[in-house]
Amino acid sequence: MKETIQNIVEAIRQSRTVLVVSHEGPDGDAVGSSLGMAAFLRAVGKQVTVHLADPVPELYRFLPGTDQVVSTIPEQDYDLAFVLDVGEFRRAGSQFCAYTRIGRTINLDHHLTCENFGLYNLIDTEAAATGLLVWRVAAAYGFSADYDTALCLYVAILTDTGSFRYSNANREAFETAGLLMEQGGLNAWSVSEKLYESQPRKRLELLSRVLPTLEFVRDGQVASVTVTLDMYAATGTDAELTDGFVNYPRSVAGVEVAILFRQLEEGLFKVGFRSKGTVNVALLAQGFGGGGHHNAAGGQVAGTLDEVKRMVYGAIEAAQW
Repeated sequence: MKETIQNIVEAIRQSRTVLVVSHEGPDGDAVGSSLGMAAFLRAVGKQVTVHLADPVPELYRFLPGTDQVVSTIPEQDYDLAFVLDVGEFRRAGSQFCAYTRIGRTINLDHHLTCENFGLYNLIDTEAAATGLLVWRVAAAYGFSADYDTALCLYVAILTDTGSFRYSNANREAFETAGLLMEQGGLNAWSVSEKLYESQPRKRLELLSRVLPTLEFVRDGQVASVTVTLDMYAATGTDAELTDGFVNYPRSVAGVEVAILFRQLEEGLFKVGFRSKGTVNVALLAQGFGGGGHHNAAGGQVAGTLDEVKRMVYGAIEAAQW
């Protein structure tokens, strides 16, 4: 792994133009690691473009650099492309997957189901967040974090560890977060206020319709909630405001696996899984063409809501745990 990091550092030194991308439907780690990587690269003199196929969720728009994220890749040659946190290459979006004017591609990830599609693949499933892998590269470069880099990577770590509540919150996560706070001059409360104390009113209106869908199966070991298109229409919201909804059923005593059924269109649902550790939900998600981590994964399932629930609950019943 050290050799891979040194190869990446050398590739950065030899580059001038860099493209940074992450996965569709970006979460805190995707946004934070992408903007943190961009801030670091700009600080060391690189020309950087950050491309996300989907908009930055409102929750993360306080991060520096969000106003420079593009939905369309500018037509030019890039010496390097950093692909962060995607798991599967296709999740970087159709536009990037078809883009050919790239010298070398570097893949940074921590998913259990990650593909090795880069010239260099820095993959560590023990890393709590892809933002930590970005910091490993920046630190190996000899970079001391400025405010922008520190804030973005801190948010990547904070969100992917559930504010250090999840089992992936290891020593590296705590130590790096502390180092970033010190080097970047961050205020922990200020960041937490923006992330957790400034949610839009519409999010709670949507949540008020989601919580009554709470149901339990497998003698209370599995719990789920559901978000439908009708709920979005009634509250004037969209999918980006559902971030964290799956944690409500997960928080119930006795629940080992939580599920969020989120309708994408008529006859198609995104199924998000969260585990407290007993069950490897990445394996469950793979059964539905998805993937992820041991404790957090997802996939897509076609059918009516009743059909989708029968398939998912059936897979959980059949799982050995």
